[in-house]
Amino acid sequence: MTAVRLGSLSARVTPRAVTVGAVLALVAAGTAVVSLTIGDYALTVPEVLRTLTGGGTRAGEFAVYSLRLPRVLTALLVGMAFGVAGALFQNLSRNPLGSPDIIGFTTGSATGALIGVILLGGGTAVVGGGAVVGGLAAAVLVYVLAVHRGVVRPHQLVLVGIGVSAVLASVNGYLLTRARLGDAMQAAVWLTGSLNGRGWEHVVPVGVAVAVLVPLLLVLARPLSTLALGDDTASALGVPVERTRRGLLIAAVALTAVATASAGPVPFVALAAPQVARRLTGSAGANLVTAGLTGAALLALADLGAQRLLAPTQLPVGVLTGALGGVYLVWLLASRRRTGRW
Repeated sequence: MTAVRLGSLSARVTPRAVTVGAVLALVAAGTAVVSLTIGDYALTVPEVLRTLTGGGTRAGEFAVYSLRLPRVLTALLVGMAFGVAGALFQNLSRNPLGSPDIIGFTTGSATGALIGVILLGGGTAVVGGGAVVGGLAAAVLVYVLAVHRGVVRPHQLVLVGIGVSAVLASVNGYLLTRARLGDAMQAAVWLTGSLNGRGWEHVVPVGVAVAVLVPLLLVLARPLSTLALGDDTASALGVPVERTRRGLLIAAVALTAVATASAGPVPFVALAAPQVARRLTGSAGANLVTAGLTGAALLALADLGAQRLLAPTQLPVGVLTGALGGVYLVWLLASRRRTGRW
């Protein structure tokens, strides 16, 4: 293990974690380049690289910059946001099921977006704003219901979140039944999680959120290893437990909500990415950077598969991540049962 210092900040990294991170970054970049070749106007990998470096044709530049690059960047940024947020929630709850799509935060974002689509009839900005507000409102509700005498216990956070998620899912179903056919179809596709038709207006918000909130979370997450020892021990060591937990939750929920606004509540990426990262690095820590890179690679690969499996029909990426994530969840529960850890 090596200590890396940047000004007053320091972090401990292992050669294995650095290697895994580099490989994941290469996988994500390679998948992105391959995805840029796919479409009605076919391009080769060399042609894509020439276009990205300013040497392409006008047709190639239009296909890459206007049609395909926004989708690819949305996949990478949303996957990174979900991976980081999922790792943080799982560490705070001390439970591998403590991801935002399980404990209700993405469901709350979906409720806000549905209100924007069905009741307000708004466009991209209204839907995105509704998703952010809905995610934050769901997080506040979960926190208020889980807090007891000023303290939130990790298991309470997960159980309350699952209950709130179930209630919000019912609300979402009711909203769909009250919608006009066109709005209901649009909302149903969004609820599945889709990267089809993504433009720069979807890239910019999640890009800003990742650029601002991920570094902030890396700084705020420094006490996570101490919090893992238990609230009483962390308090005895000088960590302001509830203030730290609230700050991390607010930043992580905001990151989740903006990512959900850009691509919909893509299922299981936030659940699976931290666990995959933990197994790749062999580290039981937060692994926020590695989890973010894993999420980016997973969502980029899933979107590539969604485009090619039934080509020329393009599946919503949430269909593929939901199917694979369901299998992964069953395997995770079975493996924890065999080891006697629940």
